Amino acid sequence: MTEKADLTAVLDRAAEGGRITPEEALELYRHAPLHALGQAADAVRRRRYAGTEHIATYIIERNINYTNACVTACKFCAFYAAPKSDKVWTRDLDDILRRCAETVELGGTQIMFQGGHHPDYGVEYYEEHFAAIKAAYPQLVIHSLGASEVEHMARISGVSAEDAIRRIHAAGLDSFAGAGAELLPERPRKAIAPLKESGERWLEIMELAHRLGVESTSTMLMGTGETNAERIEHLRMIRDVQDRTGGFRAFIPYTYQPQNNALKGRTQATLFEYLRLIAVARLFLDNVAHIQGSWLTVGKEVGQLSLHYGADDLGSIMLEENVVSSAGAKHRSNRTEIIDLIRKSGRVPAQRTTTYEHILVHDDPANDPVDDHVVSHLSSTAIEGGTAHPELKILSTN
Repeated sequence: MTEKADLTAVLDRAAEGGRITPEEALELYRHAPLHALGQAADAVRRRRYAGTEHIATYIIERNINYTNACVTACKFCAFYAAPKSDKVWTRDLDDILRRCAETVELGGTQIMFQGGHHPDYGVEYYEEHFAAIKAAYPQLVIHSLGASEVEHMARISGVSAEDAIRRIHAAGLDSFAGAGAELLPERPRKAIAPLKESGERWLEIMELAHRLGVESTSTMLMGTGETNAERIEHLRMIRDVQDRTGGFRAFIPYTYQPQNNALKGRTQATLFEYLRLIAVARLFLDNVAHIQGSWLTVGKEVGQLSLHYGADDLGSIMLEENVVSSAGAKHRSNRTEIIDLIRKSGRVPAQRTTTYEHILVHDDPANDPVDDHVVSHLSSTAIEGGTAHPELKILSTN
């Protein structure tokens, strides 16, 4: 074990902006006192955002699930259905556009197009849908998919990953959501997603996207049986690509949800492990701008705590989300609550864009928005009085 004095020296160096090695990051993750770890990470955040360090952000978005048919069969997933199953469904384009319309009506700025690896959906499917969304709602940012979807659609269409990226970007994709990263190191990835591309291939495709001008976020799924060393290795793999491209605008770790999937909750990450990972990520990923707390998987209170452990963003009010919820994530929120959570953490809330520009800074509680329709996991596709579809009525959110 590293001596306490050595850990303190590493923490001090990291807090002052120095680069730490993967070995040092692992020692901090395993042994650094929790509060000292959080203080060092928060110091890094404050320095990076000097002048706006008092602000923490959120975004209003919608996850639009276009199909649950998937050939990949990841063991942690409770959302997918085998392609020939009677449980398979697919949304038609009109339904998808209605969901986009409601997103705009509720002040959302971003959609995440998220679904399974359908055996028939190649590049052409995504081109058609992204072009239609952009034609109808050019103000919506399409922040969607990831390297796994690129690999799949390219194979279905018989084209290269580069061609696939160029085509869907031209059709309207603005940035990749970093989907499919899960765990990048070989052993845990093969254990939970044996039919997915390797972690190295996932990173190759993301690096290719960055070089083609398509930025992305990066993610990490915690708690499926990976070791502490493998968690840090995941961070190293991301940092190495980021050194070359600078294309990852954020890192978003989230925790495995144990219901209705093949892993059956045999292993899970604790909330303290999650907070420690947030802090170490802020210290180690010195080349990634933003760290996002995942209130959806760890709960609102821990999400709020993540703002004291290096996170500068509390993620999204998801007007719709079905994938993680299928595995047991029951946390719900609304805009009023997210603003309150951020404010009670001692920060000023601000609604942001996909690229983290501030749309609305809530610096005066008297001016807070009061629209109670802006609720996460809203199942409605009909807004009473909305200009996009004035004939529709609001559905119950129960």
